Amino acid sequence: MKGTVSIIIPTYNRCELLTKTIDSFLKINYPADLLEVIIADNNSTDSTRNMVSEIKEKSKFPIIYHLEEQQGVHYARNSAAKIAKGEFLYYTDDDMIADEDLLCELLKVISMDAQIGTATGRVLPKWETTPPEWVKKYMCNAKLSLNNPEEELIISKSDCKVFSCHQIIRREAFFKAGGYNPENTKGLWIGDGETGLNIKLQKLGYKFAYAGKSIIWHFIPRMRMTQKYLILRLINQANSDSFTYYRRESPTPQMLIRQIFFRVLKLPHRVYLLIERFKTQ
Repeated sequence: MKGTVSIIIPTYNRCELLTKTIDSFLKINYPADLLEVIIADNNSTDSTRNMVSEIKEKSKFPIIYHLEEQQGVHYARNSAAKIAKGEFLYYTDDDMIADEDLLCELLKVISMDAQIGTATGRVLPKWETTPPEWVKKYMCNAKLSLNNPEEELIISKSDCKVFSCHQIIRREAFFKAGGYNPENTKGLWIGDGETGLNIKLQKLGYKFAYAGKSIIWHFIPRMRMTQKYLILRLINQANSDSFTYYRRESPTPQMLIRQIFFRVLKLPHRVYLLIERFKTQ
């Protein structure tokens, strides 16, 4: 099956990386008349807009510049979906490099069952520099938005690590679920993003899929290979998990106060254990 696809790339002040991302999609092995790319600019102050104007001149398919002034990657993703024309929405980020067969492989899998609402594929690292051993050992996973299981095909009733940096979703399913939950806003996570979207899809009865032959590379800069970044990443994950918990449990104020109290008590010990763990590596 080859349906119409809208490739949506939210971006914020990453013109140089975004150029490489768009260039990789210009080489995509998919009918040009079934494609469009939407660059969802979330208030960039660099030369993103001018770059998009220049690069679309050499594209075989439409490249659309879309400005989303409300800060937050979820606003950019969701508002771009409203102007998208594709039967399928493919989401990625502005620091990714796509394999030529990425879309073909995703469409093969999502077309296997009409109940598959969303699918992902293999997300591999493209390191800026050689990573420390502890990064390779502990961070080649969701902490760096990487996904590289042994399986070539997964079809599941629950989320099989479908990340928004490499996610195709049926348009109908996206709008039924209400789009992405709040997430990254100027580097601070205020919600659970694609996790929240995937929870809503599961509640609607949609299945999830993983296509191992659909490959994308995630650029990992030097600054993400540091303890400072890891701590920030864990803080953001805690914000995300708290958002998920709150929406799932609908806790009373008393329950929230009790949870906060016990978590604060545990925090120093957990930080100590984490630091000691890395000291021994």
